[in-house]
Amino acid sequence: MRLLLTAGGVTNPSIRAALVDLLGKPIEESTALCIPTAMYGHPWVGPGVKTWEFVAGAETGNPMVLLGWKSVGLLELTALPSIPDERWMPQVREADALLVSGGDAIYLHHWLRESRMLDLFDELEDTVWVGLSAGSMVMTPRIGDDFVGWKSPLGDRGLGLVDFAICPHLTTDDRPGNSMAAAERWASGIDVPAYAMDDDTAIVVDGDRVEVVSEGFWRHFEG
Repeated sequence: MRLLLTAGGVTNPSIRAALVDLLGKPIEESTALCIPTAMYGHPWVGPGVKTWEFVAGAETGNPMVLLGWKSVGLLELTALPSIPDERWMPQVREADALLVSGGDAIYLHHWLRESRMLDLFDELEDTVWVGLSAGSMVMTPRIGDDFVGWKSPLGDRGLGLVDFAICPHLTTDDRPGNSMAAAERWASGIDVPAYAMDDDTAIVVDGDRVEVVSEGFWRHFEG
């Protein structure tokens, strides 16, 4: 799987260009599935209005489903255990991109396992995972206690498909988000390399290639 790990989504031309590069074709020729599951586990963003806004592309400044896709479908992980595999697995295999919302990364991790979506990952070599905040953090080995809301036996463990952690929504001044001081405290509590990044930054992971794409600001912590 090819990864576009963002904090704020496809927010600028550089991140959009990185997405097109990973797809290997224009967005207009690509199909996507929207996965809002992480939102249900977070008290600030779901369920309710914000979940609908993500699915409908009504989010201010972050219309991930309105990037010009050839088609967009909806994949709700919590529903998958109750329907036959043949009803949904072919759709996942055929999609060019998976648009994975923010919310609670541990809740998302839980349902990726419970739904058996995780069982498909080895087959999705050419699929692009477009993560937004928690949708990016779930791919990492550690979430960090600061970002654990939904409690699970998993603790703060992510999927570990990359070898670094992510602190999203890095900000300056008094704007909402995570300050550099907060990011430093978070990084000191985990034992892996890490990135803190603002909403205009993304990390591309394609095989052995790991590249930061940014029109904003970010910081790497050695771990």
